[in-house]
Amino acid sequence: MASPPPIFDRALQRRRLSRAVAAGAADFLLAWTAEDICERLATVKRRFERIADIGTPLPLVAQALARNAEALVVRLAPLARTRAGAPVLNCVGDEEALPFKPESFDLVVSALALHGVNDLPGSLVQIRRCLRPDGLFLGAIIGGGSLMELRTALGEAEAEVTGGASPRVAPFADVRDMGGLLQRAGFALPVADSEPLTVRYADLFALMADLRAMGATNALVERLRRPTKRRIFLRAAEIYAERFSDPDGRIRATFEVIFLSGWAPHESQQKPLAPGSARMRLADALKTEEIKPE
Repeated sequence: MASPPPIFDRALQRRRLSRAVAAGAADFLLAWTAEDICERLATVKRRFERIADIGTPLPLVAQALARNAEALVVRLAPLARTRAGAPVLNCVGDEEALPFKPESFDLVVSALALHGVNDLPGSLVQIRRCLRPDGLFLGAIIGGGSLMELRTALGEAEAEVTGGASPRVAPFADVRDMGGLLQRAGFALPVADSEPLTVRYADLFALMADLRAMGATNALVERLRRPTKRRIFLRAAEIYAERFSDPDGRIRATFEVIFLSGWAPHESQQKPLAPGSARMRLADALKTEEIKPE
């Protein structure tokens, strides 16, 4: 069976990330996400001996894990120049083609990387395979509620100026689908939840400058291949300011981060009860009367 057509130009993603890192990448969103991942990990009463950081654009997570754990930390990075340094073992690689043997790690983390792969289910399956039994995966990806304001402003502006619209914002995942996707990839006890982060900017152009500084501009395969008319951006800035600004004139940009967790199956883990095995009726538990259909 033929593979589905790619969504993202992965080579372009790496070039833009490389330019952003060389210029001093904006890391506020990644830093916020990394802090949340470390807080979640702190609640897990488990000692991890072999840890992998898969694809995180900057070494923030790997460095934090290396400081707080007596473990081997391996970082698979998309760029050679974003090395984490000692005591992290760095390698350059692709999140869609993991070079690790099965059951190599007891903890895998990934922050703000997997939403940019062309085969997210396949990447999750590979992560699951490289986990030891009862190993933990903690991840974070950009969710579908992200940049809703920018999507609206650009779409309406382009429709007004040209009579059509081109793909400009990536089709991010929906949190409601991610638990099922983890389960399909073979994870036990899958959990997906989302956290919004609202950032304020002077105008649309300041937001776009930050996206460039993250290496997060449009890398869709179906993107417009010719320069966008300046009139579109000017009109988009007007629409953005009209609809998504605060009383002081600054605009709001929403980032939704979906946090994922799942365990490699192990016999010690909790199992759901078999259907029909309950020993108490729901009506009794709720202290109410059961109404039977006629």
